[in-house]
Amino acid sequence: MTQLAIHNPATGALIATVPVDTAQTVGAKALAARAAQTNWQRTPVAARKHCIVRFRAAIVDELDALAAIMTAETGKPIRMSRNELNGLLGRIDFFLESVDRATATETVFDQDGMTEQIEHAPLGVVANISAWNYPWFVGGNVFIPALLTGNAVLYKPSEYATMTGLAIARLLRGAGIPDQVFTVLVGGAEVGAALIEQRIDGLFFTGSHGTGVRIAQALAPRLIKLQLELGGKDPTYVCDDADPRLAAESLADGAMYNTGQSCCSVERIYVHEKIHDAFVEAFVESVRGFTVGDPTSDDTYIGAITRAAQLDVLDAQVADARAKGARLLLGGHRLPGPGNWYAPTVFADVTHEMDLMREESFGPMIGIQKVRNDDVALQLMNDTRYGLTAGVYTPDEVRARSVLAHVHSGSVYWNCCDRVSPRLPWSGYGDSGIGLTLSTYGIQAFTRPKAWHLRRT
Repeated sequence: MTQLAIHNPATGALIATVPVDTAQTVGAKALAARAAQTNWQRTPVAARKHCIVRFRAAIVDELDALAAIMTAETGKPIRMSRNELNGLLGRIDFFLESVDRATATETVFDQDGMTEQIEHAPLGVVANISAWNYPWFVGGNVFIPALLTGNAVLYKPSEYATMTGLAIARLLRGAGIPDQVFTVLVGGAEVGAALIEQRIDGLFFTGSHGTGVRIAQALAPRLIKLQLELGGKDPTYVCDDADPRLAAESLADGAMYNTGQSCCSVERIYVHEKIHDAFVEAFVESVRGFTVGDPTSDDTYIGAITRAAQLDVLDAQVADARAKGARLLLGGHRLPGPGNWYAPTVFADVTHEMDLMREESFGPMIGIQKVRNDDVALQLMNDTRYGLTAGVYTPDEVRARSVLAHVHSGSVYWNCCDRVSPRLPWSGYGDSGIGLTLSTYGIQAFTRPKAWHLRRT
């Protein structure tokens, strides 16, 4: 049987080998999920919720060990792994508190012997191809509400977060979720392709735009529920009335957190010319203060790049920016030693002629561009094929709302960034994808409305 080799991106060391699924095993697991889903749907919601409550408790009990697994296979700094797991607890609480309300049968008409109701029925078998950068967050946004609403889940974690995916399955089964109701599929693109071929009722994917397009093309003739959470090239505008140091400290964190490997990382910064120089100076100072090093150390802020191939992307963006006149203020190169390391990189004097300002970096890299007014900033913020998040820094709420109301983005921020709330929908414009997770809408995404016409005779 083929084995998946899992390496630590910080050291290059082999961590483990795991058997890879085949087209045959994927098919068998899909059939088993289909058979198990009916009984799971019939299981009372209260019983399903009890399983998720036990799952939450198991995460709390094993939090440090689970964080260590995530750090070992992704290179994420250990304190950020703990942050992710602790943050997941609040999301689980939201789903538990909201599922009854979000899926309650609605009576929308009752008159003269005729009743009309809307029922929220589960989709059935949900396929989830998940991501490596926030495997608990991104996965939990899908499989928790999917399970709560009565679906079976075929879960393919990223091959770069396989051990985390297996840990999720172990804890769910220990919490009472039947084996066939939540099933892990191990492997890379070939396993994902085999999963798409199965009889499924919904496909929820988080990853690159290119892969998302290929999935959409493959599933188009089958007309099933499709949700694609793709990339971003997230902009922020710092107005002339903002405090340059406070804005710089906040945005440095927004750009470099998780080593810049977030779809909602700040990737483009536009600064009003009146405070540009002061902002740039404070931004560079903030980034210089971030500790790069061993991801298992509590002091480390910048960890390893999870995928070695991304180093080539970062190198290419640096070379392109320098060739087109950008001013390199910090970094711009790989770091020595085993593993996948890149220095935190800051450019000024950038333009939209540069790949750095148009294509995802997905690493510790940022471009800062000077602008003369709000109109120019807005034009540049919308000059992108993506539309995931965008932000404005100013003490003037009216001014911030005026700009953000016209930004083509699924989420907008005033004086904050790189923030996700379970109470708000997570969605995007353009090449950032289709569909949504989180909020009560993100619970209903795993159901289909069924219309009931009931006449009393």
